[in-house]
Amino acid sequence: MIKQTLSIFAPFLIAALLYFLGAPDGLNPNAWLYFCIFMGMIIGLILEPVPSGLIALSALVLCIALKIGASSEVASANKAISWGLSGYANKTVWLVFVAFILGLGYEKSLLGKRIALLLIRFLGQTPLGLGYAISLSELCLAPFIPSNSARSGGILYPIVSSIPPLMGSTPSNNPNKIGAYLMWVALASTCITSSMFLTALAPNPLAMEIATKMGVNEISWFSWFLAFLPCGVVLILLVPLLAYKTCKPTLKGSKEVSLWAKKELESMGRFSLKEILMLSLTLLALLGWIFGKSLGLHASATALIVMVLMAFCKIVSYEDIIKNKSAFNIFLLLGSLLTMAGGLKNVGFLNFIGNAAQNFLEHAHLDPLIAVLFIVALFYLSHYFFASITAHVSALFALFVGIWFAYSRGQFARIELVFNAFFRDYGDFNPLWHRPIHHLLRERVYSKQGFLEMGVYFWLFVFNRVFKRVCTLGQIHRF
Repeated sequence: MIKQTLSIFAPFLIAALLYFLGAPDGLNPNAWLYFCIFMGMIIGLILEPVPSGLIALSALVLCIALKIGASSEVASANKAISWGLSGYANKTVWLVFVAFILGLGYEKSLLGKRIALLLIRFLGQTPLGLGYAISLSELCLAPFIPSNSARSGGILYPIVSSIPPLMGSTPSNNPNKIGAYLMWVALASTCITSSMFLTALAPNPLAMEIATKMGVNEISWFSWFLAFLPCGVVLILLVPLLAYKTCKPTLKGSKEVSLWAKKELESMGRFSLKEILMLSLTLLALLGWIFGKSLGLHASATALIVMVLMAFCKIVSYEDIIKNKSAFNIFLLLGSLLTMAGGLKNVGFLNFIGNAAQNFLEHAHLDPLIAVLFIVALFYLSHYFFASITAHVSALFALFVGIWFAYSRGQFARIELVFNAFFRDYGDFNPLWHRPIHHLLRERVYSKQGFLEMGVYFWLFVFNRVFKRVCTLGQIHRF
C-alpha cells in the first residue's frame, strides 16, 4: 500500500522539485515548466501506478490546461487544444491502430494458426525443421500484427507449447529433449521480426514519426524493410541453426509433431471463405505498402482501406473493432505520447539540450561515429527503467535524436542509417527486468515456462544481442 502510494505521488514530487530548482540559463520558463511535466510523465511511465495511457493523457491534459506545448510562448485556448488533439489525427497513430485490427483478423479467421500449422506439417519432422517452421511463421505474421505479445502469446505460443509434451519434454522431465530449443527459437525469432518490419511493433512507426518531425527524411514501409533485409535474412536463417548448437535438443527426429499438425489441420477443415478473404486482403495490404509511394497512397491509407474491406467481408465485425481494447488503448497512448514528444521541440527544449550536448561532445573531441555509438548505448541502457517499449521510445527518443541532430549538423543524412538500424532495435528482449508487470509479455510467456534456467536464458540473451549487433554493424560498415 505504501509502495503504491509513493509510486502515485513520485511523479508529482519530482516534477515539482525540478520546477522549483529553476530553469537553467538560456531556457525560458515555459519550456522548463513543460520539461518538468514531461519528466513527471517519464517517472510515471517507469513506475506505472496507473495504466500508461492514463499517465500520458493526464500529462497532456495538464499541458493543455496550462496552455504550454504548442509554442515557446503561452498559447491561446484554441491553439492549445488544437495542439493537444493533433496526435490523434496523426497518420502513424492510425496506422498502428488499424494494424491491430489486421491482427484481430488473423486471429478471428484462424489464418495465422493455419499458416503456423502448415509450416510445422511440412518442416516438423526434425527439431531443426521445427525451428525454421516457427521462425517462418513469425516472419509471415509480423508485417500485419504490430504487437509481438499478440503474435507470440496469442497465435504462436499455444501451438509451440503443445509440441514438447508430444515428445515427452516438460520443464521437469527432459526439458532439453526439444522444449528448451523451441521456446528459445520462438522468443529469438519474434525479437528479429519485430525489428524487420515497420508495422511489426508499435514503437517502430512511432519512432519514425518522431524522427521525421525533427528533420529526418521519412522512411516508407518498403524502405524500412529493405534497409533491414540483409541483416534480417541472415538472422532469420541463422537463429534456428545457432539455437540448435547452443540449446541442442537430444531428440534427433520424429514424425509425431508433423502428424499432430496434420490432424489439427484436418480438424480445421479446408480453407474457409474468411481465411481466403483475409489472405487476399493481406496481400493487398502488402502490395499497397510496397508500391504505395509510386501509386500515391500512404501506408496508413492502405491500412484503412483494408480495415474497411475486412468489416464489409465480415472477417471482423464493427462490434469487434469498437470492442478491441488493445487497439484503442494504443491509440490513446500513442496520440498522447506523440504530442508530448513533439512539444519538446515546440517549446525550444530540444534546441537547448541539443546545443548543450553539442558543446560537450565537441569538447570531448569525439569522432561522429563514436559519438553516435555512445548516444545509442545510453538510449539502449535507459530502456531497463521502462516496463513498456512504447513508453521508452516516446519518452526519450526525441531527446536522443535531438542531441545527435544538433551535434551532427550537415552529417545527419550521411549517418541516418545508423539511427535507422540501431534505434528501431526495439524487438530485442530484456531478461534482467523482473517487475510484477514484466518488461515484455512475450518474455513472460516463454521464459517463465521453466524449460530454460535463468542463467542459461541470460547467456543466450547476451549471445543473441552481440550477434545481432555484429550483423547490424556489418550493414552500417557498407555505408
